[in-house]
Amino acid sequence: MYKHLLITTDGSEVAQRGVDQGLALAKALGAEATIVTITEPFPIYAVGSGYVPPELADYDNIQKEFAQKVLQAAKAQADAAGVKVTTLHVPNRQPAETIIETAQSRGCDAIVMASHGRRGLGRLVLGSQTSEVLAHSKLPVLVVR
Repeated sequence: MYKHLLITTDGSEVAQRGVDQGLALAKALGAEATIVTITEPFPIYAVGSGYVPPELADYDNIQKEFAQKVLQAAKAQADAAGVKVTTLHVPNRQPAETIIETAQSRGCDAIVMASHGRRGLGRLVLGSQTSEVLAHSKLPVLVVR
């Protein structure tokens, strides 16, 4: 059925439920998985004056270190479950479009991701990466709540 799953994570507790379910599904199917985390670009409006606070000057390195930590934990979990996994950090990109592009470029059959479950105005204002992936992906998407 599915031979290669793309599992997404942002390191949150909610995303961890998606990792758990994605790895369980991969194990049950004998599928391999790619676990991806995407870090967004530094918000330009935050430095409109040209001044970058010292704690934000190292934004890319902070994001890279965080992504490595998240992916190492996910890889350890996959190894413990006996699932063949590749991890991938994609920096400075928008999550939804990058999830879809990554799934296509890596030959994945399906995408597994968690949803924060925002509704109404919260979803409108904050946006929903899951909704964007559902709206634009040609692959099946398993949404874990």
